[in-house]
Amino acid sequence: MSARDVVITGIGLVSSLGEGADAHWQKLSVPGVKPVVDEARYAPYTVHPLPEIDWSLQIAKRGDQRQMENWQRLGTYTAGLALDDAGVKGDEALCSTMDMIVAAGGGERDEAVDQGILDASATRNDRDVLLNEKLTTELRPTLFLAQLSNLLAGNISIVHKVTGSSRTFMGEEGAGISAVETAAARIRSGRSTHALVGGAFQTEHSDMLLAYELAGYLHRGAWKSVWERKRSEGGGVVTGSGAAFLVLESREHAQKRGRDVYAALGPVASGRHQRSGDGLSTAVTDLVRATGIPAGRLLALSGASGAHAATAAEKAALAAAGEIAVRGVSTVTGHLKEAQFPFAIALAALAVKNRAGYPAFDGANEPAFDGAPEAALATAIGYHRFEGAALISRA
Repeated sequence: MSARDVVITGIGLVSSLGEGADAHWQKLSVPGVKPVVDEARYAPYTVHPLPEIDWSLQIAKRGDQRQMENWQRLGTYTAGLALDDAGVKGDEALCSTMDMIVAAGGGERDEAVDQGILDASATRNDRDVLLNEKLTTELRPTLFLAQLSNLLAGNISIVHKVTGSSRTFMGEEGAGISAVETAAARIRSGRSTHALVGGAFQTEHSDMLLAYELAGYLHRGAWKSVWERKRSEGGGVVTGSGAAFLVLESREHAQKRGRDVYAALGPVASGRHQRSGDGLSTAVTDLVRATGIPAGRLLALSGASGAHAATAAEKAALAAAGEIAVRGVSTVTGHLKEAQFPFAIALAALAVKNRAGYPAFDGANEPAFDGAPEAALATAIGYHRFEGAALISRA
């Protein structure tokens, strides 16, 4: 035990299941949780939609809400939940010295502008001139046809007054992995005492689904659990809208504040291995063992996306790494892209804090787990690149 151990003192969660750490624990800790899905709106694709949210509970000013798209509102709202949970929100001294590391995508595109460019290009041959015309008349004030990735961090700073150092990572699951890994490393080294880290993904926007489908990653047809999707039914990924933010602190900093903690965040391991070939399973096994997993039965919160190669490799790797009872988070929330790793860590921390495992999310493919977990594993094996794992243990 060290003064610079990384502990989790705040959790903010939003998914199709609801909002808040306690709401997720209450739903997922009892058998028979029913995923919330929408199979009609984007047929033949299924999504896990956002619940109804009163944005004003965490974003008080209507003007702030109006200038954000849902992706930014979702992240800013969930960051507020984490700050509230940690007893940090509204504390000017703590927020002004708090580091922030956000995992973000490219934001939502302006679909009307995109469609206008495509329509005009069908009737004109001078497309270089056309693009220059659109660049001067149709661009957002950000000079981009989507939203700049660092706008989420900027809005969190404005709304919640988190004004320490700020970093934004891009790169799908890898962004969430790097965000957590970097925050933990800064705290362990003494360069930071407390940090807000997490990400958000809003899938209910056709351009978000298009990015997956162009490469053939989306599952088609009726919803199935993350472990049951077949190649004949598409690429295996069912996306969800959601966000996860964590407040991480050094043990010493949390103790001085007199804060209760959920769990300790142990080693965070990351990698980037090719999805083709036979080496991914071995790479993931090595990655999991690098977290220092203990002997004996272990609970794992897997961020598997359902993408066939990556998911099969992770399933084999976890079976090879030890006696591990896996829970596929994407089964109940959908794949959350940048938020996937922080979300899995949050669920692992809740299990450790509450000294209870989760019933199987998919009873046919996930073994039972009895007893009070002293530690839990969280993983995020990206659908086409990046992999990460972390060990969460009792503080």
